[in-house]
Amino acid sequence: MNFTIASLAVGEQGIIQQDPNGQIPLILLEMGCFPGANVELIQIAPLKDPLYIKVNGSHLAIRKETAKLIKIEKSENLCETLKL
Repeated sequence: MNFTIASLAVGEQGIIQQDPNGQIPLILLEMGCFPGANVELIQIAPLKDPLYIKVNGSHLAIRKETAKLIKIEKSENLCETLKL
């Protein structure tokens, strides 16, 4: 099943997946939203846009439209997924 950052519920985590179409905007790549990075949805604004996420310890606000482009693998237990 395909999940995106926009499909996360508050508090859920995932790992950003490789995107063969290169749909992750360059500015987000520069801020750490690269494949393999851990992402957590922190908060959703009152009008459902923007979304506040934490990526590798940094907090970012991104538009929901952009969040729908970033594919992730949802993780209930991130340590288990990363085999820590």
